[in-house]
Amino acid sequence: MNLNAMLSRKPVIFILSGLITLAVPLLLVLGSVRLIMTPLFLQFEYTRPGFPQDFYGLTTDERLRYAPFALDYLLNAEGIDFLANLDFPDGEPQYNARELRHMEDVKVITQAAFLLAMLLALITAAAGSALWRIQRGRLRMAVMNGALLTLGIIATIVVVAVVNWDFFFTRFHEVFFSSGTWRFEYSDTLIRLFPEQFWFDAALTIGGMTVLGAVVIAAAMWRWRGDM
Repeated sequence: MNLNAMLSRKPVIFILSGLITLAVPLLLVLGSVRLIMTPLFLQFEYTRPGFPQDFYGLTTDERLRYAPFALDYLLNAEGIDFLANLDFPDGEPQYNARELRHMEDVKVITQAAFLLAMLLALITAAAGSALWRIQRGRLRMAVMNGALLTLGIIATIVVVAVVNWDFFFTRFHEVFFSSGTWRFEYSDTLIRLFPEQFWFDAALTIGGMTVLGAVVIAAAMWRWRGDM
């Protein structure tokens, strides 16, 4: 049996289509997450009207100076000393032991998520290439279904987040972190740099970019239908 004949079997086509459909939401979300993990988003957040000031005295310029180190740590290959060796001008460490432990946990999850995204991208490309060879219509439908699934998931998440942010924020952390490891004092650097409003805005931005990506993909697949 040649490769095309094997790929043309219904179970194989079903599996390939399903992989693509399920991968689209994850790739769009993780791509959006990566886009906000940049100094540009920090600049937008810290300088926008209404963003909460730090009650303990960090200025906007200081936030913009210190916060990128946290993002860099999550994306680089350095150990926790990358953050542990940071001090304020008065010599006080920027992060206490509890914050450092939390950042280690966040880094593991962040890098695992981006590794998953790269693997999914490769798998999706392989599955898409296979369907392109045998049934382009099924490829179009798989991608379209992925975009529609994305819109449904994001709509649900956004509704929950907007209606009950505290519930969403708490449940999200309980899924990924051990109980009690992610709550901090208002005087801790992580809260001073990244107050709850920051995460609310980040969630809405991720949702908005993901929806935009899904709409663009759905429109492209709809147009492709007319060209087939």
